[in-house]
Amino acid sequence: MFTKKDIDAVNAIRFLSADMIEKAQSGHPGLPIDAAPMAYTLWEKFLQFNPQDPKWINRDRFVLSAGHGSAMLYSLLHLNGFDLPLTELKKFRKLGSRTPGHPEYGMTAGVDATTGPLGQGLGMAVGMAMAERHLAALVNRPGYPVFNHFTYALVGDGDLMEGVSQEAINIAGQKQLNKLIVLYDSNDVSLDGPLSLSTNENVAQRFKAANWNYQKVTDGNDLAGLQQALQQAQTSDRPTLIEVKTIIGYGTPESGTNKVHGNALGKANLAAMRQFYHWQAAPFEIAPEIYQHYQEQVAKKQTAYQAWQTMFQEYQTEFPEVYRQFQDARLDTTKLNLDDPAWQEPMATRTSNSKIMQQVADQNVQLWGGSADLYSSNNTHLDDSKAFDALHPEQRNVYFGVREFGMATAVNGINLHGNTRAFGSTFFVFSDYLKAAIRLAAIQQIPAVYIFTHDSIAVGEDGPTHEPIEQLAGLRSIPNVTVIRPADAHEVLGAWQKIGQITDQPTVLVLTRQKVPLLAQTQTDKVAFGGYTLSPAATANPDGILVATGSEVALALQAQQKLAQEKLNVAVVSMPSVELFQAQSSDYQAQVLPPNVKVKIGLEMGSRNGLATVASAVIGIDHFGASGNGTEVVQQAGFTVDNIAEQFKAKLAEAEVK
Repeated sequence: MFTKKDIDAVNAIRFLSADMIEKAQSGHPGLPIDAAPMAYTLWEKFLQFNPQDPKWINRDRFVLSAGHGSAMLYSLLHLNGFDLPLTELKKFRKLGSRTPGHPEYGMTAGVDATTGPLGQGLGMAVGMAMAERHLAALVNRPGYPVFNHFTYALVGDGDLMEGVSQEAINIAGQKQLNKLIVLYDSNDVSLDGPLSLSTNENVAQRFKAANWNYQKVTDGNDLAGLQQALQQAQTSDRPTLIEVKTIIGYGTPESGTNKVHGNALGKANLAAMRQFYHWQAAPFEIAPEIYQHYQEQVAKKQTAYQAWQTMFQEYQTEFPEVYRQFQDARLDTTKLNLDDPAWQEPMATRTSNSKIMQQVADQNVQLWGGSADLYSSNNTHLDDSKAFDALHPEQRNVYFGVREFGMATAVNGINLHGNTRAFGSTFFVFSDYLKAAIRLAAIQQIPAVYIFTHDSIAVGEDGPTHEPIEQLAGLRSIPNVTVIRPADAHEVLGAWQKIGQITDQPTVLVLTRQKVPLLAQTQTDKVAFGGYTLSPAATANPDGILVATGSEVALALQAQQKLAQEKLNVAVVSMPSVELFQAQSSDYQAQVLPPNVKVKIGLEMGSRNGLATVASAVIGIDHFGASGNGTEVVQQAGFTVDNIAEQFKAKLAEAEVK
């Protein structure tokens, strides 16, 4: 039964949001105004949380995928007693505030994901629902539902137009994530105008085809209808989409049009809106009885929270070892080894990575993840586990299908959920499909792991479409991302040791398809430094340095030997991670790459920009590859001992002239 108190509470969300945007003269009032009833119904009648413990592991997750509606989320957080005072709402979109233009994870208490790039929020919600299902299967015991919560997302028309949304809903439907509930603010308007300008799809048929439960609420202001739909969704055996028909900017003179989508309403329109809703309060003024009403709703949630805490304390006494394994998502990678004699044989780094991942998985039950339909090529399948699905949610191998972007958003969502550590894998050239998700992981400072194989033109016969060129340089250019391209099994081992320590940024692991030798000179413990002297020059003042990554490190050692035969003393530096190297002290960097050594030649089968920050010149590839035998393609691109030696001598001659 909804009363006038509920109506006033809904309108408080509307006017706080509109007042924020008006004061900032920037923002998107349309969604907060029309979606306030569905958000209120969800948050106050269903969503389980505790504003005093915003990171509670069993809270319901809420993802505002339509992140441009951030003012509504901040209003909800403020009214529900989170650490977001009215002074912060008045600083909406201002530099240094906790109310940025789009919600940012880690900045504002109660924000479960950074959203704004449309569609990705839905994908992250899918990952969160996967994490809940997986953890419930592994951790819960009869009578002890440690993980037992829902994941909710609010999406708009724009979210569902993004291609990643299709990938995400298919993953969710195939995995039957029945505790995922999505509210669709269906107002038929996008930024440029009516939705009919660009879309005529049948959303109901689309979601039903993906194995979702579909419901429709024909009036977005019908609180009882919204409540009934949410109640039904909680009992579904599949994920649920609730389409809620709304009028964008409802109650404003420009309602139903794109004019109210992304601009402050203006004083006249805001005054008319106040008249429509009979709202007498001044801007940012909320009556004490409205605050009290929200406090009463929160008090009910805190009662449930305390009951869970009592249960959880008993659980930890009864099953101390079970939960301990999932207390956090950090990986213990201190016991990894290369003791097997088979390691001495040449092998692709994708193969050595597979062997090491089995060790990591054996020692860390919280590691899980999957591949975009390339398990047999990426070699990231965890051998002691089977497929994660509706019947076996405890399993650790996720078959994402050919959905690279959807996979990455789900991996981000799993890592945002916490208590496990997730990875995704595909071919390196297809990192382009999911780069936006890597960027969002970096912004959110989450330790997602992206594993990319088939890392260079050595792929050969698959041709230029499958041979990455610009990807290394591109991913290295993203702030707060660690890219590691190991030379051999020693460095792959070092990469995982470093990954185990990383808690605040994503890692990109780039691996070969072709076999590479196990080098006696590579040092596992030096990978954490990003770069190190692999083979020093014969004299204290070398003629130059060859700086190489990945499979090119072995080639650099061969070139060093050839140059030595010509009385040229050259050092070889392995640079598995430019980012880790540049994070070291200036003294360490100068030790590895002395400033007085003028000729530093980078070797990398990719864009020359990739090593430009650590080398004076780079032997790389600034054109697309070719289809043919991999060895021949590599040679044609100039990655031969003779060409490297000639290029080095030419650069040395230039330096001597200068």
